[in-house]
Amino acid sequence: MTPVLTGAVALPDGTPVRGRGRRQELPPGPLPDFGLHLGRLKRRERPPTWPTEWIDWPDFRTPRDDRAATARIRAAYERARAGERVEIACAGARPDGHRDRVHGGPRRAPGGRCGGLDQRPLPRPCGGDPGQKRWVRRFPDLLD
Repeated sequence: MTPVLTGAVALPDGTPVRGRGRRQELPPGPLPDFGLHLGRLKRRERPPTWPTEWIDWPDFRTPRDDRAATARIRAAYERARAGERVEIACAGARPDGHRDRVHGGPRRAPGGRCGGLDQRPLPRPCGGDPGQKRWVRRFPDLLD
């Protein structure tokens, strides 16, 4: 079995995923097999050495392309469910933002709810923007 990433959390269905701010040092332990990075690669930032996809997601805003963001979130989730070590990272210093919460399991549950979406209150400042909160609320509808 593949060792879990240091700092990974179990999503509601048990799938482990690590959220991390790209300004944070990499935790000790194995490297991710795949990274989903939000925002844009900064000029002085070194790109990761593992396979990575990017979502064009400006700081304190919502993704520029809902369909592309949804497809990449879904693909990263499926990779994690299949046993790959997946990390979701944004430019922020805190790993617990709304983007990680959206990643809580992009699948439908009975009653039309997003099965794994974590509805706990979001810590400030991550996910505190009203536009981001609306995007998280409508994420299940984007899966159709």
